[in-house]
Amino acid sequence: MKKTFHFSKYIVLAVVLSSILILSGLYPMLTKGFNFGIDFKPGLVQDVRIVAPAMNISYNGSASVTAEINPTDISLVISGVGAENETIVYSFDEYPTVEILAAAMSNQEVITATALNGSASTKMLFASTITSNLLTNAPYNLYYGGDTQLATVDSVRNALSNLKDVSVKELGTGNDIQFQIRMGDSGEENSGSANMQQAVNYALQETFGKDNIAIIKTDFIGAQYSSSLIYQSVLLVLAALFLIWLYATIRFKWDFALASVIAITHDALIILSFIAWSQMEFNTVTLAAILTIIGYGINDTVVVLDRVRENMRKINTKNFMQIVDQSQTDCFGRTMITTITTLLAVLSLCIFTTGSIHDFALALIIGMISSAYSTIMITTAFLALTRKNWKPSDDLRGVPLQQTDEVQI
Repeated sequence: MKKTFHFSKYIVLAVVLSSILILSGLYPMLTKGFNFGIDFKPGLVQDVRIVAPAMNISYNGSASVTAEINPTDISLVISGVGAENETIVYSFDEYPTVEILAAAMSNQEVITATALNGSASTKMLFASTITSNLLTNAPYNLYYGGDTQLATVDSVRNALSNLKDVSVKELGTGNDIQFQIRMGDSGEENSGSANMQQAVNYALQETFGKDNIAIIKTDFIGAQYSSSLIYQSVLLVLAALFLIWLYATIRFKWDFALASVIAITHDALIILSFIAWSQMEFNTVTLAAILTIIGYGINDTVVVLDRVRENMRKINTKNFMQIVDQSQTDCFGRTMITTITTLLAVLSLCIFTTGSIHDFALALIIGMISSAYSTIMITTAFLALTRKNWKPSDDLRGVPLQQTDEVQI
């Protein structure tokens, strides 16, 4: 005979335990707050490539010469004293390699173009946005997009290790790799943006060489934008909960739907309490972990509620908790197997990775354990409250509950 576990006997204990865990998280939230990552802070965002220059251009005359690089050509704009105002365009179709392009440019008076990687295709040339394109200031470097990177994400992190509140992320693959550098703004200086940019560039140049740093894009996120991002993240989570409630309401009864939302909200609050106590960095990866657990948890909860609805038609009893206990017992093995097998994969991420992926896996572990617990206990607790005086209607009567050997746990 199949044994029935009396989960409903421990409803009060479960509610007290969950309340203690969630309320305890309020203390670090109110005293320390969350350790918001760069994603939710004002500061500098800079995309960098670290490659050797493919060619450089310089001008020694009295006029003013600027270089403008486009996807299909490069132009030299000559103006000022000692020269006629003109624009010389060098098409990449006409000058396909750096060596040919450099030779053509050097034919102009007092312009010196040096090919450092002569065989490189001109169609993949780019320049650093932070470098002045006025040739009289310093040689203007052009970089080749197909060059092998001179750095790895770890070496870039090491180069910036002396700076505070800096994160580095690798973008792209192969020879197109860029490094996205984020640095939080403490707000201590009015010229924080310029100082942060200077500090980052100086640290990179000290490690990899001044000519090997190509700044692709530089942005500064203001405090208003970062606050807006936090607000939008909260709305995103609330919208996900609302849509899940709407789906469950259509599929089940209103109290079943609310029980499912309460269970997954419980899981999200448990994760937030853990993040607050551990002071784990709260960033977009952490937010993704919370949304993942919401989606993961509703799957288990819907399976259990579906079994409860099915047993309401099969089991002839006025004790609704008897139906819930039987349904939880029917789904207990599935819940445990699903949770354990998924945890094995997530544990490997937690053990063998570092940085944001490690934090993501750790948050998932806490969330999965909480999800299994809330599916069994929190859902049961809410249904016990709403169905306290439940009376089965005639259309829910069916096959009587079979006698089973019961074990109390």
